[in-house]
Amino acid sequence: MDDIRHILVVDDDRRLRDLLHRYLSDNGFMVTSAEGAAEARRLQRGITFDLIVLDVMMPGESGLELARSLRQAHNNVPILMLTAMGEPSDRIGGLEAGADDYLPKPFEPRELLLRIRTILKRTLSEAPQVESTREIRLGSLVFDRNRASLMDLDGDIVRLTTAETSLLGVLSETPGKVLSREWLGERCGIGGDRAVDVQVARLRRKIEPEPKNPRYLQTIRGQGYVLRPD
Repeated sequence: MDDIRHILVVDDDRRLRDLLHRYLSDNGFMVTSAEGAAEARRLQRGITFDLIVLDVMMPGESGLELARSLRQAHNNVPILMLTAMGEPSDRIGGLEAGADDYLPKPFEPRELLLRIRTILKRTLSEAPQVESTREIRLGSLVFDRNRASLMDLDGDIVRLTTAETSLLGVLSETPGKVLSREWLGERCGIGGDRAVDVQVARLRRKIEPEPKNPRYLQTIRGQGYVLRPD
């Protein structure tokens, strides 16, 4: 299964926000929604997104202002702007603020989907090709992704079940990225949300100094789990 892409939808229109959430989810994306710039900023502190669908006209901080501030902070997350203003000058303003593309409202959902996929394909092709990290450090433990083995600093093997090994392996493919319970269950072959929660709890007992206060395998409320190695 290909790596699932995580999209942040930022729009103060709840109806449109919910429609986009359902439509993009049905088309294979993980989706998080925010009703404004403040909530979007809060979410970005804990989640790495692959793309932001951003409305221009919002109460408080506008989409243009949010995009501009992200670029000034050297945050290069791709941005697709939505706006009810379709004049060329408005489009230019959005692009100058740092947007990668610009879609006037109303729009066809299929066009939105096409533009999102085009942006993601382009940014993926432009990304520097680096060899993925073989070893993931978790405090006094090291997970070797090639051998699918967990060891302490003395080289002794920490025994993991097949499900725990699969879960740690999948999480270590994209450290810092939130993965949903549903996707983890499907990718690891360990059943539904409850089964994933059980395996996460078991894995934490083996990799966390304080399993009830996890440092490495964290829960993102309403989203899923994320691995944050050293």
